[in-house]
Amino acid sequence: MSAKDAPPPLPEPLLVEVADSHTHLDMQSGTVEEALVKAAAVGVTTVVQVGCDVKGSRWAAETAAAHANVHAAVALHPNEAPRIVLGDPDGWSRQGAREGGGDAALDDALAEIDRLAALPHVRGVGETGLDFFRTGPEGVAAQERSFRAHIEIAKRHGKALVIHDREAHADVLRVLDEEGAPDRTVFHCYSGDAEMAEICAAKGYYMSFAGNVTFKNAQPLRDALAVAPLELVLVETDAPFLTPTPFRGRPNAPYLIPVTVRAMAEVRGIGENELAEAIAVNTARAFDY
Repeated sequence: MSAKDAPPPLPEPLLVEVADSHTHLDMQSGTVEEALVKAAAVGVTTVVQVGCDVKGSRWAAETAAAHANVHAAVALHPNEAPRIVLGDPDGWSRQGAREGGGDAALDDALAEIDRLAALPHVRGVGETGLDFFRTGPEGVAAQERSFRAHIEIAKRHGKALVIHDREAHADVLRVLDEEGAPDRTVFHCYSGDAEMAEICAAKGYYMSFAGNVTFKNAQPLRDALAVAPLELVLVETDAPFLTPTPFRGRPNAPYLIPVTVRAMAEVRGIGENELAEAIAVNTARAFDY
């Protein structure tokens, strides 16, 4: 194993227990049990496991059912919706090449997400939203239709809505306004600027910050974190992605949350314990556990 692939060392434990509000244990190496033990050793005692397609959402629900400190969110990722409708010839999404199934296939997939969203240990519907980075203009209609359906599912089941917003800020906010956002709406891996943070704050949307808030070029994210109301701030890994500095490029996992919490506390000018206490309360309120 090269140094680049080696898991980073365990950070100093947090003294106040927190939750990783967004992780993908199914994409990380090792077992769920190993990941949870390592995380708990540094004060990360709860994780929200997030599905990105039907198979991953089923896995998230099963994993949450088996572990008291794992909560599930279920959804079709914004990039998954166009692949279901139009096909995925290059098999980019870990499922091999797929034929397009049209709107009927999307309806079938959404019906399964709806079924999973009713389960008690599923606390969120997401990650859903819009992603104009990876999906071209031909996929926008499928993404938006899927996003609107997920909003309706979240509201009907009384679950949190977990939003993936990549290069689509104005359109995500527009759809939320048009549909009416659920009571608890979380911008996962918040990627907007301070001006957008003020819009989210006015609407009561939670903003979850990931390891990229530590990146050198991420000053707009730090500016957003500085103005976000403390009671709307969450932390996440989005593991195995977005490993915080100084471990950028190596595999991420829930046990690295303390690195991001400490960087966030510095941006806010408060102690890490005070920030961790707020994050713990906020995450439990956002996901209703």
